[in-house]
Amino acid sequence: MKFSLTFILACLIIFISSCSMSSRQDLLKPNINLKIDTSNKNKEIIIQSLLKDGDIFSINFSDVDSYFLEDNIINSNLKYFCKSLLEEEREVLEKNIFKNKKDLNKKVIVIFSENYINTASFLRNKYPEEEYFMITSEDFDSQIKKILNVDLSNKNYDDLSTFDSSLKISHSPRIRNDIASIYFITDYDTGKTIVPIFRSYALYIETFSSSEIFHDANDIKKLVDFENTYIPITKKMIDNIKKKQNPLIKNEIENTLIRDFLIIEKIYQNNLFRENLLPDSGNIKVKRNGCINRNLNLWKVSTAGFTN
Repeated sequence: MKFSLTFILACLIIFISSCSMSSRQDLLKPNINLKIDTSNKNKEIIIQSLLKDGDIFSINFSDVDSYFLEDNIINSNLKYFCKSLLEEEREVLEKNIFKNKKDLNKKVIVIFSENYINTASFLRNKYPEEEYFMITSEDFDSQIKKILNVDLSNKNYDDLSTFDSSLKISHSPRIRNDIASIYFITDYDTGKTIVPIFRSYALYIETFSSSEIFHDANDIKKLVDFENTYIPITKKMIDNIKKKQNPLIKNEIENTLIRDFLIIEKIYQNNLFRENLLPDSGNIKVKRNGCINRNLNLWKVSTAGFTN
């Protein structure tokens, strides 16, 4: 059930009022004091998270000296972190796809939709020797066949068949053999359609994407469309999504990022560094000095554990 901000704020007032009657054990809990300027959407997430954890807290959303928390959390540089989640994801992908490419004689195929022209152009300027294809919604299958040279394989088969129509020739379309990997830079609507098509022709070629490709999915089971694709995301974030009934995945990622921010704020305010806590969105323990780099690993999408 989704509560309105007004209802949550009313509950918050009651909750804060009740703090004076808390037991001594409650008073020993870490306090967290916040001054935040952000959108109503983020305010609701923050309050829900604080209430869920049962913390004693004070929060001010109108102070002029407040920390500004952007509405687009996934693409913003959250307090305490070195970079945004999406920026870190793309850096991990760039390192694994381009910088650590195993076979220099093969090409990385970058597939992008119109909304990601700038991202593709950035990569093209850095890695001009690779191949870049903008895919449109006109006829996905035809475009993919052309990119992979499936049409050429079919043409060769047709030419061979014309020599003797009585011959029965078994034919499986062969794709080009100079592909090192395929990098998808698309949204969910495009990705859920083209990734299975690419996989049907290029089953044994490694595929990569940022988590953007499934942000708009409303059920983790729909990740089956991206089976075996490498995504830079933590197991904890996937586990958080799995716990929810039919969530919009993007919302659950945003919830995780805000929860990370609140936990780290609590660590700083109460000197809890010895607890060696990990943010759910990363793999590096929270330390006193310096910004946090999430040190993301690549997760190979496998829906075997949550498709039943």
